[in-house]
Amino acid sequence: MTPPAPRRSAIDHAPALDPALIARFTEALDAFPPAGKLAVAVSGGPDSTALLLLAAAAVPGRVEAATVDHGLRAEAAAEADEVSRICAMIDVPHATLRVEVAPGNIQSNARLARYAALAGWMADRGLVALATGHHADDQAETLLLRLNRASGVAGLAGARARGTVPGTTLPLLRPLLGWRREELAQVVAAAGIVAAQDPSNDDDRFDRVRLRKALRSADWLDVAAVAQSASHLGDADAALDWAAEREWAEGVTREGLGLTYRPRAPRAIALRVVARIVEELSGEAPRGGAVARLFDTLMAGQPASIADLVARPMRGSWSFTRAPRRRA
Repeated sequence: MTPPAPRRSAIDHAPALDPALIARFTEALDAFPPAGKLAVAVSGGPDSTALLLLAAAAVPGRVEAATVDHGLRAEAAAEADEVSRICAMIDVPHATLRVEVAPGNIQSNARLARYAALAGWMADRGLVALATGHHADDQAETLLLRLNRASGVAGLAGARARGTVPGTTLPLLRPLLGWRREELAQVVAAAGIVAAQDPSNDDDRFDRVRLRKALRSADWLDVAAVAQSASHLGDADAALDWAAEREWAEGVTREGLGLTYRPRAPRAIALRVVARIVEELSGEAPRGGAVARLFDTLMAGQPASIADLVARPMRGSWSFTRAPRRRA
């Protein structure tokens, strides 16, 4: 059965946006260099469609857009076609990038495939930075979800306004972190555009959907303030990374095929150093809970194991080596 095509937008020309909104977006885009073209990731939903319209108005002639079709939803191809039509109206080049998602953790693997495809497209087109549509509600929802799972600072840290595209050195910009979801929907509606709606956004099987619905009725909760807290935690996370890098340089040495660590920093920093040691020796990023248990055992003066490593307390230091292979 052929899936229904998305509703077509009611406009056939470039919409005129409120100059105040354009100025607000331009201010948030201050990290974008004065030369070069901006890549915009557009799924066709309200958030990314608003991003497309605002970017095209803020830096006219310097924007290109791409829609990634993961092949997971039958409607995705038609939604990409609608994005292409909108881009043609506002004179923005558009590309549809089709990817295959590896089995397993579908959400994580889809993210990796999406960013890899976008990075390749940017290289082909000579685009200097990527903008995505993450906004204040995304920040608040992620923080509250992870608080409910007892995440540490790294898990609670919100997305930063500027980062890098995963696996590359390309700048990743998030100029909508100060905008609410409703504001972005109004930008799209005022332009006469009908954005695509992903049915999974109303599926109560997902924790984020249930939380989103709960937030709508919690009028006492300041979502923008919660999002700002996530940003502050992002700053704290970056500070801990900086301190852990220094602790590594001053306290970690290579001994034969293993590593020796003389811990001096507070627990939060030492945990990051231990996690990096485990990843460097085993090739796999360990879970935070496993690292915490390893740390506590070593602090108690007992040997411990994690992944295929053995950790032993010594006088003032801890040694980490690969466990010997058992003979068949």
